[in-house]
Amino acid sequence: MTNKTVSIIVPTKNSSSTLDACLRSIKEQTYAPIEIILVDNFSSDDTQEIAKQYTGKVFAKGPERCTQRNYGVDQSTGEYVAIIDSDMNLSPRVIEECVHAIEQAGAVGVIIPEESFGKGFWAQCKKLERSFYVGISYMEAARFFRKKDFQSVGGYDEDMVSGEDWDLSQRIEALGTITRVPSFIYHNEGRISLLKTIQKKYYYAQKFATYQKKNSDNKKVTQQTGIIGRYWLFLSRPGRLFRNPVLGIGMLFMKTCEFGFGALGYAAVKLRKG
Repeated sequence: MTNKTVSIIVPTKNSSSTLDACLRSIKEQTYAPIEIILVDNFSSDDTQEIAKQYTGKVFAKGPERCTQRNYGVDQSTGEYVAIIDSDMNLSPRVIEECVHAIEQAGAVGVIIPEESFGKGFWAQCKKLERSFYVGISYMEAARFFRKKDFQSVGGYDEDMVSGEDWDLSQRIEALGTITRVPSFIYHNEGRISLLKTIQKKYYYAQKFATYQKKNSDNKKVTQQTGIIGRYWLFLSRPGRLFRNPVLGIGMLFMKTCEFGFGALGYAAVKLRKG
């Protein structure tokens, strides 16, 4: 039996520092056939030149990644689609496992667990934080779908800049079962600055209201946004949290800063609308 084509959609914007490793990891997959569809948001670096070394399907589209992802799926020819960011590297068997999992389980979506890596202390803190989310259903989102299911729910909500992965995964889940695979995606955080991290959190918190309003009756939203629940998740695994006490305390400090500035960003939007 001929394998079904998997279309991997990669949105980019000035992604030259991470893109080669990302696309190389796709080319090294144990599964075939795969097509790579790259949708670039008008980069000013050599992102498109790098992309053309790996695929002839390079498109330009903006203004945000939801639009890029939906456009990429529209250009795809595969029965399955995988949505991968340009700073992610795939384990060699990820796509093979996704196809097997979705067909064996009769599922509508597949979660691929993530592990962060990067340079410096704060990147190690982020890696530790993300390790707590693996296997937590309300924190993870599916990235691999049947194309027909993706399109039947309208793809990503292009009005969203924050929470869009959760939103799509939850709408897809209404069609059937979400399953998961054991192999990881490795997320390249680069060198993280605490200041840039909290600035980013402030920005995305201002956009998060769209997701919350749309999904206000979804129990997962409360779990995703609950500060007490998040700290409980961390503190319920003290062996992992404080295996390296300095790293554990640093992670809690970073997360507290993110929560604080996220709350300020959310409040700023409410005040402007109020």
